Amino acid sequence: MSDLDLLHFEQLKNEVQTQYLENHTPSFEDISKWKGIDIIYFQEDLRKIAKGNISEKSFYTYFKNSPVTKLPRIDMLNILSIYAGYISWYDFKKNHLFAEELLKEFEEEDETLAEQLEQSVQNTELFDNNQAPSVKSAQKEQNNPIQLSDKRDLQKSTTENQLVNIKNSNLETDATAGQESPISVVKKYLWLGISTILAIAVGLLGFKDEIFSKKFYYSFVDADRNSKINAELQVQILKENESPIFYSAKPNEAFVYTTKSKDLTMVVSSPYYRTDTIKRNLENAPEAETFELKPNDYAIMLFYYSKSIKELKIKRETLNYLISDNALIYQVYDNETYGVETMDKQRYINLVTLPSTSLENLEVIDTKNDKNNKIIMIKFKIATNEKSK
Repeated sequence: MSDLDLLHFEQLKNEVQTQYLENHTPSFEDISKWKGIDIIYFQEDLRKIAKGNISEKSFYTYFKNSPVTKLPRIDMLNILSIYAGYISWYDFKKNHLFAEELLKEFEEEDETLAEQLEQSVQNTELFDNNQAPSVKSAQKEQNNPIQLSDKRDLQKSTTENQLVNIKNSNLETDATAGQESPISVVKKYLWLGISTILAIAVGLLGFKDEIFSKKFYYSFVDADRNSKINAELQVQILKENESPIFYSAKPNEAFVYTTKSKDLTMVVSSPYYRTDTIKRNLENAPEAETFELKPNDYAIMLFYYSKSIKELKIKRETLNYLISDNALIYQVYDNETYGVETMDKQRYINLVTLPSTSLENLEVIDTKNDKNNKIIMIKFKIATNEKSK
């Protein structure tokens, strides 16, 4: 990657911004200042024109920072180039060549021509050199007819008169080599027994947790519907004088916990179910148990109306009734550049009633209600499915 490629990408960002401003009016003309609903509208336009998509995380990485220090992946460069009116990223660069790139093209053509001429000269020299050794060798054989026979005589040798020294002190008979003293046998089996005991001790120390631990299987069901909970649950294991240990229970699967302790304190929570603290004496407890969780009806209704795209008028009226006018609403982002954004009630309702495929990834993280069962706090995020680079 060269510095010229980074300059080309800055040019491409400007043309993408110009293309979007032709038919849309975002909160700011500068693309680096877009956020929230502006980015969602841009993603929709990108899918419509270029038949591709970039995640919110990628947008913040490459459009919020200027100039960038690294290029995005080639598929993202091609999508943005198509959106700006070009065939591909290569086509965009070809139409925006800098002076240095033009000189480089001419230099590469000259180097290619020089290499071709040099290769043709080398092939000619190689052809001449292959013929020369055969002529020289023929002349040499004619001038020295006796040399080969002399060399053959020099190679002759005889071993008839050579002396062989034999050291009698190192020779042993088979009978003597096969005998072992009783002391050697005892030492051999003694070391074998000690090694076996040490190996068993090391194995017990290394696998003592697995040997003395016990597995417990805990399932969770909806208390009102008596059905398995089709949502991820957060599980905290509390131990005395220790910080909580956090686990995740997958939807429709039992939570497996391995421990040597005699008792258990477990806190189970979810955005859609009320938090419950479970305590157990594990000495006589069964290996598998099922617990009921009370649903948070308001959080479930909020999730349903935020995801539904039918009957928008009824949806807006219901959300307006469920949410308090002074509610605190947070959107959490999956990036380090822009972590959390706050918004008011009406902006949230406008966001979740927008017909957009991005709402398929909307996830409610947490909610809180007041005494009148009005929602006074919402924390949510729009997850991304893009693979990490």
